[in-house]
Amino acid sequence: MEKTTVTLAKGPASSAISWTAISWKGQAQRLEKEALVLYFVFRNRRTPWYIRGMAACCVAYMFSPVQLIPSFIPVIGFLDDFLVVFVGAKVMRWFTPPDLLSECSEQADAAAARRSEEIQSGMSRFTIVLSAILWLLTAVAANALLTAYFYR
Repeated sequence: MEKTTVTLAKGPASSAISWTAISWKGQAQRLEKEALVLYFVFRNRRTPWYIRGMAACCVAYMFSPVQLIPSFIPVIGFLDDFLVVFVGAKVMRWFTPPDLLSECSEQADAAAARRSEEIQSGMSRFTIVLSAILWLLTAVAANALLTAYFYR
C-alpha cells in the first residue's frame, strides 16, 4: 500500500504535526482484493454452510425492497447497506478457517494478476478506444439530429 505523509505546519517556531494516510488508490486496491478474497471464500467447497448463508443474507438485504433505512434517501440510505456488508465481511473473515483464507487470498492475487495482464493487452486497449469513438459519434449524431429538429 502506498503511504503519504502530510505535514500541517513547518518552521522552527511551530511544531510540525504529521500523520501517515493511506492513499485512495491503495485503499481501493485493498478493497478490491478483499472483495475477491470473500468471493473465492464463498465459492470454495470447504467453506462452512453458515458462512455461505451469512453472505447470502447480506446480499439479499442489499437487494431487498424492505430495509431499515430506505436507499432512496441520499446519503443515509446507503449507510445501513454499507454497515451490513462491512459487518458481514468482518464476520466472514473471522469465522473462515485460516488455511482456507490464505488459499483464497492466493487465488485473489492470481486473479488480479490475470486481470491486470488482460487490461494491458492490446486488444483491450483497442476495445476501449473503439467504444469511446462510438460514443463520440453517437453524441455528434444526436446533436446533429436535435439541431435539425429544433431549427427547421
